[in-house]
Amino acid sequence: MDKNTIACFSLIGLVLVGFYWFNKPTEEQLAARQHYIDSVQQVKAEQLQQEQELAEVSKPIFEESDSDSLKLAKSTQIFGEFAEGGMGEAQEILLENNLVSITFSSKGAMVKKVVLKEYTNYQKQPLTLFSGEDNRFSIELPTVSNRTLQTERLNFKVAAKTDTSITFAMPTTNGGSLDFVYTLPSNSYMLDFDIKANQLENILQTASSLKATWKLDVPQQEKSHSFENRYAQIYYYSPKEGVDYLNETSNVQEELSEPIRWVAFKDQYFSSVLIADDEISSSKLISKLTADTSSYLKYYEAELMLPYQKGSTAIGMRYFFGPNKYNLLKSYDKDLSGDEKLKLNQLVSLGKLIFRWINQIFSIPLFDFLGKFISNYGLIILIMTIIVKLIIFPLTYKSYLSTAKMRVLKPQIDEINQRIPAENQTERSQATMELYSKAGVNPMGGCLPMLLQMPILIALFYFFPNAIELRGESFLWAEDLSTYDAFITWGFNIPFIGDHLSLFCLLMTITNIVYTKINMASTDTGQMNQMPFMKYIMYFMPVMFLFIFNDYASGLSYYYFISLLITIIQTFVIRKYFVDEKKLLKQLQENQRKPMKKGTFLSRIEEMQKQQQAFLEQQKNMKK
Repeated sequence: MDKNTIACFSLIGLVLVGFYWFNKPTEEQLAARQHYIDSVQQVKAEQLQQEQELAEVSKPIFEESDSDSLKLAKSTQIFGEFAEGGMGEAQEILLENNLVSITFSSKGAMVKKVVLKEYTNYQKQPLTLFSGEDNRFSIELPTVSNRTLQTERLNFKVAAKTDTSITFAMPTTNGGSLDFVYTLPSNSYMLDFDIKANQLENILQTASSLKATWKLDVPQQEKSHSFENRYAQIYYYSPKEGVDYLNETSNVQEELSEPIRWVAFKDQYFSSVLIADDEISSSKLISKLTADTSSYLKYYEAELMLPYQKGSTAIGMRYFFGPNKYNLLKSYDKDLSGDEKLKLNQLVSLGKLIFRWINQIFSIPLFDFLGKFISNYGLIILIMTIIVKLIIFPLTYKSYLSTAKMRVLKPQIDEINQRIPAENQTERSQATMELYSKAGVNPMGGCLPMLLQMPILIALFYFFPNAIELRGESFLWAEDLSTYDAFITWGFNIPFIGDHLSLFCLLMTITNIVYTKINMASTDTGQMNQMPFMKYIMYFMPVMFLFIFNDYASGLSYYYFISLLITIIQTFVIRKYFVDEKKLLKQLQENQRKPMKKGTFLSRIEEMQKQQQAFLEQQKNMKK
């Protein structure tokens, strides 16, 4: 393997290392994660605090022996103008359409349970986004009687109910009411949510905003807790700053002074999003990790300041309870422009910059197009891989051709190395570059085409683990292409690899090793024996991929396995039918007999080397 080939692979390695560095957690994040792992008592204390808060909210305020008049007196003492909120019993009411089933509780007039009808979790049970005390939403009510009440402690009355809507009312002592109105359209994951203040001008103190608190424990939905957790994040959208998110690897708290339009509590494939019709003036967002053995991924909390002026009649909002499906989320921006757009499609993690651009204009349209005609997603991935390989075939061919040119020039390079001693490295390099220049060979010609393929490969690295279409889809031995395909499990965790071995990942690793061996054999120009450690370095990366991809989506490992297999086949086809090395050598020899063109890239490098050689000779003579 010559130095230029080594430089080529080193450059590709640097790109991969750069990609890892770009996506790796910061030192602060790693320190926070380690601190969390070491702080089991802190986690228990936080869980205990949450349990105490829940107990306080659900704590009964009456004794069984209390008379109705005594109950009213106690309720008036606690809730003042909202005394009726202490009376009555909590009841549950259901709204549903063909996509989603939503259960409400009159206690707090909040959503208590959401079931997505078209999906199941990894245990094949109905997919429940949350239930019971997992979800809590409350509005803080500062009253003129110097009380600060939480709506989650109030028992609302069911004022109206239809097949598509429900109105919860909280009467006040002056004849007014605080109403929570929910409307669920047919065939929609959107739930309209309006807060209406009727005659509360003399009840509430606030003149600028109402504080809302939303808390959610996110349950595990996928087979791999750790892998799903990588995609569980709080997202938010500021019309001024764009869509952003909190770090997923550590406990995070962030205060936002800029107004935001929505906040999303997200896991890998599903989200609960609270969207303001107007804006949320300021907010504080909190994300906390849970133990790896927990049935929950994270704890989310958002404190949101909802604009409200005395005399206002309503605060308009919406909930989105549904899948992170790119085209579905994008559809909510149809016929909208500018700041009116919600940009919910950003909830689908497709990479940044050019990688997201490739996925949006290529991967997703191609994937959806094939899905219209083919129901087997394993075949879709296969066809998609073939199409990608055909598109980049000219680059693959050019890379192989450049490598072949370097290989057929090996005898002449060996002659240069024998003629010029190793200590005269500058003269050696100059003679080698002169040979390349005369023959018309670019030593970097095999590397650049490979680098140009990298954005597509990295873009698909983001695409497949976030393609909800693969969720629950089987292919060959893989029961679910969205998660790992364990064919061996051992029931306990081994560092770096986990408790299983994925077959597609193993096949990808073996194929990668075979490809590396073939590539090394075809590019070796004699210098590998001088640097035997390079063999181990070249094999290190394929083996490392086994540990990296073992708990990744089997659809991704399957894609890389097929892609490498096709590349190996292409290499043999090109070598047998497209490149005749004898004719290629003859052509290069003819090029050497022609006058060398001036101004080419190689000629400029050669000229620079000559100038460097002259400078070194001058320095040497001056020392004498």
